[in-house]
Amino acid sequence: MRTGGRPIVKDITAEASAFVSGEGDGLLHVFVPHATAGVAIIETGAGSDDDLLTALDELLPTDDRWRHRHGTKGHGRDHVLPAFVPPYASLPVIGGRIALGTWQSICLVDTNGDNPTRQVRFSFLAG
Repeated sequence: MRTGGRPIVKDITAEASAFVSGEGDGLLHVFVPHATAGVAIIETGAGSDDDLLTALDELLPTDDRWRHRHGTKGHGRDHVLPAFVPPYASLPVIGGRIALGTWQSICLVDTNGDNPTRQVRFSFLAG
């Protein structure tokens, strides 16, 4: 998945929904195998995605305070991100549809502009 060269909250609900379509009941597990990205279940399109990036900038500034110092300035904060936005989420699937709330979306959160391409792994546990 291409995320670009700047922090982004990318809605991946459509891809996740396509993955579980026709699967019946069970659990969808979403995982990003990266040390600098996470998965969030949030509302998008009403400003919450930008609010999340603003909150992360305030909590984890892109300055020189970080001991992890490779890549662009402040890149160490990207390595702390998964402690706040975990790299996984598990969601119920009922009748082949993800049981999200009305305004919930599954989002890839990527603050690392040094790595513009990410993998997202979906797995399904029937049950």
